[in-house]
Amino acid sequence: MAGIKVTEVDWQRPRNGAVHHTQEYPGPELVVRRGQRFRLTLQLSRALEAEETLFFTVETGPQASEALRTKAVFQTSEPEVGSGWAVVEEAQTGNTLTVSLASPPDAVIGRYRLSARASSRRKHSDRKLGAFVLLFNPWCPEDDVFLASEEERQEYVLSDSGVIFRGVEKHIRAQGWNYGQFEDDILNICLAILDRNPSYQDNPATDVSHRHDPIYVSRVISAMVNSNDDKGVLQGQWQGKYGGGTSPLHWRGSVAILQKWFKGRYKSVKYGQCWVFAGVLCTVLRCLGIATRVVSNFNSAHNTDRNLSVDKYVDSFGRTLEEMTEDSMWNFHVWNESWFARQDLGPSYNGWQVLDATPQEESQGAFRCGPASVAAIREGDVHLAHDGPFVFAEVNADYVTWLWHEAEGRERVYSDTKKVGRCISTKAVGSDSRVDITDLYKYPEGSRKERQVYRKAVRRLLSVDACGRRARSRRAGGRALGRDELLGPAAKPGIAGKFKVLEPPVLGHDLKLALCLANLTSRAQRVRVNLSGATILYTRKPVAEILRESRAVRLGPEEEKKIPVTISYSQYKEELTEDKKILLAAMCLVTKGEKLLVEKDITLEDYITIKVLGLAVVGVAVAVEVMVVNPLLERMEDSVLMVEGSGLLRGQLSIKVPDLEPQERASVQFDITPSKSGPRQLQVDLVSSHFPDIKGFVIIQVATAK
Repeated sequence: MAGIKVTEVDWQRPRNGAVHHTQEYPGPELVVRRGQRFRLTLQLSRALEAEETLFFTVETGPQASEALRTKAVFQTSEPEVGSGWAVVEEAQTGNTLTVSLASPPDAVIGRYRLSARASSRRKHSDRKLGAFVLLFNPWCPEDDVFLASEEERQEYVLSDSGVIFRGVEKHIRAQGWNYGQFEDDILNICLAILDRNPSYQDNPATDVSHRHDPIYVSRVISAMVNSNDDKGVLQGQWQGKYGGGTSPLHWRGSVAILQKWFKGRYKSVKYGQCWVFAGVLCTVLRCLGIATRVVSNFNSAHNTDRNLSVDKYVDSFGRTLEEMTEDSMWNFHVWNESWFARQDLGPSYNGWQVLDATPQEESQGAFRCGPASVAAIREGDVHLAHDGPFVFAEVNADYVTWLWHEAEGRERVYSDTKKVGRCISTKAVGSDSRVDITDLYKYPEGSRKERQVYRKAVRRLLSVDACGRRARSRRAGGRALGRDELLGPAAKPGIAGKFKVLEPPVLGHDLKLALCLANLTSRAQRVRVNLSGATILYTRKPVAEILRESRAVRLGPEEEKKIPVTISYSQYKEELTEDKKILLAAMCLVTKGEKLLVEKDITLEDYITIKVLGLAVVGVAVAVEVMVVNPLLERMEDSVLMVEGSGLLRGQLSIKVPDLEPQERASVQFDITPSKSGPRQLQVDLVSSHFPDIKGFVIIQVATAK
């Protein structure tokens, strides 16, 4: 009898895509999820006889081997013992055979090569059928990345746009972000990121064999999204100067960044900051099938010496002494959470895991962070893998301010156990509203339980680590851990103070505030108020001083006074960064030697209005109107709108804005032609050389054409 061959294969992409939730991936290649059957129809050179068996081989990566579980050979009659791969014969009509293949729920993810051969008594060479891509499967209960809620799977795996929260604790704003994991080439780029990591370069076969594990994969991606030590995707820049690249605030999504890295032969893209790193990391992990969300932490600590304390040194005007201050507290910091089981730690630590691609500290020789179990952080279990102490400090470090005297050295001014880790936020499931998830990271601030957990974390870090070294403060004369126990609480001065904004702080206008001081005692007090103001980056790094003055104030017994503070537009306009942030400080020196530092972070407001003029339907042009306002007290010239949105237009649009007189408004209209149905995010940025970008977005419900 003549040998039998497979002459043609139908991958059944539409049916498999619908069943596997992969129909949005473009291109001809089949994309499926592990632990779930997918169907193929094979054309054979003749009908398969009863005594004949069809053998399949799947392989991934170089030097694929059954020992490494990167290769499996199995047949229609039974799965190969130990491989977990199986094939079921569904139907045969003449020379046409339909089969279902299934991978194990812990299979290595990536691009597979599939071949087949039919055999009776004689073996025939395998027929290469082609390639398919296997992803993690949050729909499969046996997969480590399984997520039970369908609403959350839609949001955290399939949604290709979202919002990222930025600003300051008292003024949080949402910025649209186009994740675009289903855009052209993005899946290929995500797989290329895995293949560019140093472990793959050193030993590709072993690296690929570890890709069954979301812990390993997420850790690799966390390192590869930044460029610090592996020629990764994005180069960070926090100095406010972005020559030779793109300002982090000009990115509207991940797609352009990933495509530029790929097309540029893996040359790192300039430039990123924390929300850009988080947006790209979210894209890659969602693309590979791991449920991921973006999280923003306000007043986020960067603790450099593992002492769970942020130490800030200031001068007599409350200005940060950068040369002495190693730690920092950013206005906000953005990272990611991914959902998967922690087989290395146990079921108590399953669920959300912190991952951070922003290059801040090395972790096992590479700039990456996580996955750190959120549950472990909440309970102070900072001894567990990976990078628990760093994440714990970000959300729960104590904040201590020291006044530096050239002659006498340092003097503690202020200690705050509640300032760090405020309003930890993420996008709500199914809407763009903000959800506060602070309680997932820590018990209520000031509660007995929260302080117990803090002390537990302190003890964990003081214990001898696996290398036999004890964690200590690097700073000479430093406090090490557990400052409250060693120093006692900071003495409270006899006055209280806060800055109050008198008018909304609008870009292009004067800032009007008041420093409100209150005498808490029954005796009169004299206070020397040293005021300073500086434009800052969102990391709170000062850029330029815009205010410095001193005032003498007398407060009668239990008296309150308001000291007006005005910063004119002309004072800050040349020094304002793209972050649009100003830090005010008042060092209040009381006659009895008491000291009070009052600080206020200000973000200048702006806005842009976007309207869709009609019903949005796939394949039909619809008009969009953008209302722009010149926020300045001077003429605005040579400005453009930059427009982007997955499923709404291909690439980016650049539209000229008419020149505008001070405070003048203008309507700008353009057409978009949606290519995908459902909720779609349209981003519009007003870009001008006169002021930092003004960003806006709108969600458009796109209907399917009838």
